[in-house]
Amino acid sequence: MQSKLIHYIPEEALSKVLKLLDHDNLVIKVKGERKTKHGDYRALSSGKHQITINSNLNKYRFLITLIHEIAHFEAFQNYGRQIKPHGLEWKRTFQHLMLPFLNPEIFPNHLLSLLANHFKNPKASSDTDVKLALSLKQYDAPNNKTYIFEVAPNTIFKIYNGKMFKMLKKRVKRYECVEIETGKLYLFNPNAEVEVIKNK
Repeated sequence: MQSKLIHYIPEEALSKVLKLLDHDNLVIKVKGERKTKHGDYRALSSGKHQITINSNLNKYRFLITLIHEIAHFEAFQNYGRQIKPHGLEWKRTFQHLMLPFLNPEIFPNHLLSLLANHFKNPKASSDTDVKLALSLKQYDAPNNKTYIFEVAPNTIFKIYNGKMFKMLKKRVKRYECVEIETGKLYLFNPNAEVEVIKNK
């Protein structure tokens, strides 16, 4: 799998990534799109360690996600099972591993400043960093989705699982919407992608 990574990450990052993956007991698998996560890490009962990454990610998000998951593996190796999944040990490991990649040979300049700010205190998901997430999405393949911050009040829309909502209002950072079927209120991050239903 390691040799196929060139199809998924910036070419200039390959040699650095291969050095990080130089472990006999670490397996990398590329999976089909999963709506709830970009990737994951698991310690297997066989003693091996497995990282999976979604195949539909653009090359910059794929690289960030891959290093994120390698940081889980490294933190597990260095600190053991008792650490929090996205605690201080993982944050420091992620920062350390990501630093060599934060240069203009690998990332566009406009992403570098956002990444530098993000890695002052990396979160469990880069999607919670709205500015970074929106900038990364510029490199995704075109689709018919709309960002929720572009949706006008009272507009009906649906999400990836087919559930339908009506936009109500913006709160401080997130958007309050009501699910049509149940009447329950939900809050959406501004960079959530939805499909607008055109009213007849």
